[in-house]
Amino acid sequence: MSTSTPAQTDPAQQPGNHPAHEASPLSSQGVLIFLPMLYVGWADAVLTPSQAATIRQKIEAQSWLSPEERALLCQWVDPGNPPSVAQMKGWLSLIRRAAPNIPAGARNTLAELGIQVARAATGNAVDRCTTPAACQALDDIELALGLVGPEAIRSLLGEQRPTTPESTAPEHPSFDVGRMTDLLDGRHAALRQKVRLLLADPVFQYYEGTDVDGYREHIFHGCRVLARQGLGALSYPREYGGEGDLAGYISAMEVLSHHDLSLVIKFGVQFGLFGGSIAMLGTRRHHEKYLAQIASLELPGCFAMTELGHGSNVRDIQTQAVYDAGTGEFVIHTPSETARKEYIGNAAKHGQLATVFAQLEIDGEPYGVNAFLVPIRDREGATLPGVRIEDNGLKMGLNGVDNGRLWFDHVRIPRENMLNRFADVTPDGRYESSIASESRRFFTMLGTLVGGRIGIGLAALSAAKSGLTIAVRYATRRRQFGPVGAPETRLMDYQTHQRRLLPLLANAYALDFALKYLVERYETRSEDDAREVETLAAGLKAFSTWNTTHTIQVCREACGGQGYMAANRFAALKADTDVFTTFEGDNTVLMQLVAKGCLSEFQQQFHDINAYSLVKFIARRASLKIADLNPVTKRLTDPAHLLDSGFQLETLRHREEELLASVARRLKKRIDAGMDSYAAMIECQTHLMALGNAFVERVILEQFVLGVERSPDPELKAVLKKLCDLFALGRMEEHKGWYLEHGYMEGQKTKAIRRLVDQLCFELRTEALGLVDAFAIPDQALAAPIAL
Repeated sequence: MSTSTPAQTDPAQQPGNHPAHEASPLSSQGVLIFLPMLYVGWADAVLTPSQAATIRQKIEAQSWLSPEERALLCQWVDPGNPPSVAQMKGWLSLIRRAAPNIPAGARNTLAELGIQVARAATGNAVDRCTTPAACQALDDIELALGLVGPEAIRSLLGEQRPTTPESTAPEHPSFDVGRMTDLLDGRHAALRQKVRLLLADPVFQYYEGTDVDGYREHIFHGCRVLARQGLGALSYPREYGGEGDLAGYISAMEVLSHHDLSLVIKFGVQFGLFGGSIAMLGTRRHHEKYLAQIASLELPGCFAMTELGHGSNVRDIQTQAVYDAGTGEFVIHTPSETARKEYIGNAAKHGQLATVFAQLEIDGEPYGVNAFLVPIRDREGATLPGVRIEDNGLKMGLNGVDNGRLWFDHVRIPRENMLNRFADVTPDGRYESSIASESRRFFTMLGTLVGGRIGIGLAALSAAKSGLTIAVRYATRRRQFGPVGAPETRLMDYQTHQRRLLPLLANAYALDFALKYLVERYETRSEDDAREVETLAAGLKAFSTWNTTHTIQVCREACGGQGYMAANRFAALKADTDVFTTFEGDNTVLMQLVAKGCLSEFQQQFHDINAYSLVKFIARRASLKIADLNPVTKRLTDPAHLLDSGFQLETLRHREEELLASVARRLKKRIDAGMDSYAAMIECQTHLMALGNAFVERVILEQFVLGVERSPDPELKAVLKKLCDLFALGRMEEHKGWYLEHGYMEGQKTKAIRRLVDQLCFELRTEALGLVDAFAIPDQALAAPIAL
């Protein structure tokens, strides 16, 4: 390096904003030694007056600097007169020219770098600048600037970020992905694989046009293909072309839900709601006449229950079915605008026959809600006399489904069109039923149709799995930011990203086990446990659909601008699943139904309980209270304790039981004071919602724990246990305010739970890709470029 003074044309010596800059003696070691600190200080941010005053004071105190050097350096740290852009570029150029001659070991601090720059630029020894006093002063000035030496140096020297090496590719999961898929597929693995292969057929390519009518025809054609493959008839009796496999039908619908959700809803309306209502509420005469045609889609139909003015309140619908004994016919009529059938799938275009729920009236006497088959179009698609149909038009999503409105103007149907499994009307007008209670008959009828709620819960879960697969795959490949000179960091390696996605992945696995349990209970239900199954279906449908709405939004955000691109499917997933929270029952109403079910069971316990059981119940409550008051238990933070499934289950059960007992007390207090039970329920609605949610969370955790315990594969068991722990501790973290308020935990325990959730997310980050791959979603169905 030349020892001569740099030429005046060197940008390092170009004038700044004040006279001192024009005389910059950059051959002076005392000035050069400060250049790295000054450059980084100005490049990082404008120096504050207090910083500048401190630094000027320290510079003035350095006797090893000449008076000219001190004056120049003090002016260069004046916040009111910063160096020019040209001067800053000159400083940087000088520093980088000197860099190749500086040993890597001499670049630990900006002060050390400055000493080496001065030595390299002048070719002379820098003894006066390296005395202990001088070195200490330089370190103090660097500290006053608040700079991080190594990172600032890498940026200052312009170190290039290396190309990401292959060794930083996502780690392999600790388990066999194929075996995890087999576990999730369960006993219907072959059927699920058949549906996945079907979705690879070009006929199921996503509709790319904007014409709604064309989209509806595309979806209708897809349903015909599925019907020809026998999927629509799966749940129907064998004598009518089916398999008698209700769980198989639900499994097929679950896999289809990884694809276009308009196809799934159209499929569910035709074969599940419409066909299912005839299969479940009808008798042989209806089965023989209709089921085969429904299964082949030769007879498209509707399920017309919801009315504009009543929504979830089916008991008070207004559509009339008046029996005319003289002709042996029912007269179906819409008595008011609010009684019109609203948002009926298949009604706007394709439906020919509708299952219509109406208030039965015989000789002026009401007999409650019953179901009737009402033709609405002929085979050529013309609307029949007395029927009025309107298209609901464009919706937020699911525009491949032709939702419509229905009105009936004294439409006559034969007596045989009443679905008469639970009640019938004789030709002379006598109402007959094996169930004497109108209320019980109503709930028995609706209970047979609870499969719709199960289907929506599973469809929502499949959509959440699709969103998670896209987001997790993107997060394991996409890199952003990182230390200067090092590879950019994978998104999944950020704690915030782990915290975003991995608890939701745990939710998906937890719901998978819980919903499969629900399907099993529904398939084997008896009259004795039908109401319990209905409560489970209501709660899990609500939890699953709310979880999906949240999951898809978080996954969309986690993919940044790419998540906003329609090609990456989040737009469709968000639009198509948003209505799931109100499909098949509004979630808020359903959660209150769950709470009422809990209260009914609670009341029944005390009706049927014997002395021995009562003692056990009181003893259990007492033991819980003692545990609550035990300071050791409330403060215990050992991971072995927090990760114990027994502790986790007991904690969620405790919250459920406390909420149940407290809401029962609140209701009783109001009713005892003379308040109507309906008004009492309204005053306690938020409490009832909390109870319903606590019940569902406890059920989900119970089934997840059982699923982990039953897993025969040690590798699968290990990763499933971590997911189960994350779900359980995530519930506790979400409700930590409640646990703290009720003295069940102390602050140090809730903090330990938060830390453990962080740790589980960190450990599961390397498993995440394998966990979403185990969902086995076909690439043709996923169809998101950032995930393929």
